[in-house]
Amino acid sequence: MMQVLSNSIAAQFPVEEGHADQPVDGAMRSELVRRLFEEHNRSLVRFLFAKLSSEAEAQEVAQEAYVRLLRLEDASAVSFLRAHLFSIAANLAVDRLRHRQVRERNAPQDFFEDLLSRPGPDREVLGQQELEVVKAALKRLPEKCRRAFLLHVFEGHSVRDIAEMMQLTDRMIRHYVARALTVCRECLDENK
Repeated sequence: MMQVLSNSIAAQFPVEEGHADQPVDGAMRSELVRRLFEEHNRSLVRFLFAKLSSEAEAQEVAQEAYVRLLRLEDASAVSFLRAHLFSIAANLAVDRLRHRQVRERNAPQDFFEDLLSRPGPDREVLGQQELEVVKAALKRLPEKCRRAFLLHVFEGHSVRDIAEMMQLTDRMIRHYVARALTVCRECLDENK
């Protein structure tokens, strides 16, 4: 089936002999992607939905895959555009799932709710001891990492707001927050 589709696209947009190394012009590339969208977008979104279990994320990943496909400059890949589109989308979906797992595993609210909800009369003393361990752990972190963590967890700023304040990417801020949470958890585990 994949070969039939690839051959169909290749027949519609033949690559001339000897020109495989030349970049596809923008108009041709746009037309190719437009046709792929019309013919395969539903199946692409269904494919991504099966991986991500989220219609919104499936749509976002599909859109990003089309954008990446538009940047394709290798004319020799024209006959494999559909396969390349699904390959790009699958890789993006895997990346999205990894990021989702990291966010879920390092949710700061869950971490601190656990610390605050422990029962018992010595909870205050235990809480104070754990707070001291967390403070010591945070002091070991680089300044940017510590600042991003404190702004996010204790002051409630969004990742995007912190990224703008610190003039960094959202991804870097998420990395800093996850790193700080990991260090705090490790230090608390060591002190049990």
